[in-house]
Amino acid sequence: MQPVQRFAPDTDLDILLKAMADDGAFIAENMFDAATIAAIREASDRFAEEVAPGSATQGMGDDGKVFAGANTVRFSSLARLTPAFFTMLDNELFHQVASALLLPTCGSYWLNTAQVMYIGPGEKAQALHRDADNWWEYVTATWPDSVEITISAMIGLDHVTEELGATRVVPASHRTAKLKQYDDLDTMPAELGPGDALVYSGYVQHGGGANLTTDRWRRAMHMSVVVGWLAPEEAAALDFQLGELDDQSERVQRMLGHRSYDPRPHRGGGLWLRHVKAIEDN
Repeated sequence: MQPVQRFAPDTDLDILLKAMADDGAFIAENMFDAATIAAIREASDRFAEEVAPGSATQGMGDDGKVFAGANTVRFSSLARLTPAFFTMLDNELFHQVASALLLPTCGSYWLNTAQVMYIGPGEKAQALHRDADNWWEYVTATWPDSVEITISAMIGLDHVTEELGATRVVPASHRTAKLKQYDDLDTMPAELGPGDALVYSGYVQHGGGANLTTDRWRRAMHMSVVVGWLAPEEAAALDFQLGELDDQSERVQRMLGHRSYDPRPHRGGGLWLRHVKAIEDN
């Protein structure tokens, strides 16, 4: 099996989209600038000291704890930790890819979740899964003709090696005739440097790798978006009062749920409204 393809951040968009079509994933080297990564890493390291490993539940109690990891630190609401996250949300390359793959079936998309994921020493490999499984009823009802609904990026906040638990990916698992479950022998590690990002389809099977060290943590984070007609995993809109994001770009406001969903040019109704009007018109 071939490793996940790696590209410079200035690679032509058509080449990146071909990699997504063929493999369902690619690695963009230096996708995020050093200053942004350093600021997020510093804020995340500081906040991580207050989060107990294994406390994440994915909203599913003990079942979610198994998925989230017993010695893994996870947390979100990253925009409240550092304004550098707004810069990350506005990353042009990420939005070029997301727009090309999602806008054919939606008027806009918004943040699904952004989570720091620090995998601790001795942590076992995570079960392989598809991010789109969050919307299981849609996926099972439409596979193999499901339209793309979510695009993700796993971002290195430090050097992420296979030994430390680099995300493992099953290339081309986004385009199988049936919803096949793969195993670890089918995977390839996506090693990252600080600022590198594994960009992948919501239909690609993947999972966090095992941390084989005794004293080092894998420092990375996840950021994903979802079509505007689906509910996201994270209630990011609750992190800010209305008007508190007025000094941010329209795209950041939309990503964080402070603008309503307009389906046009596609059919459908306005969603995420207030007083029967778009949030931004209130």
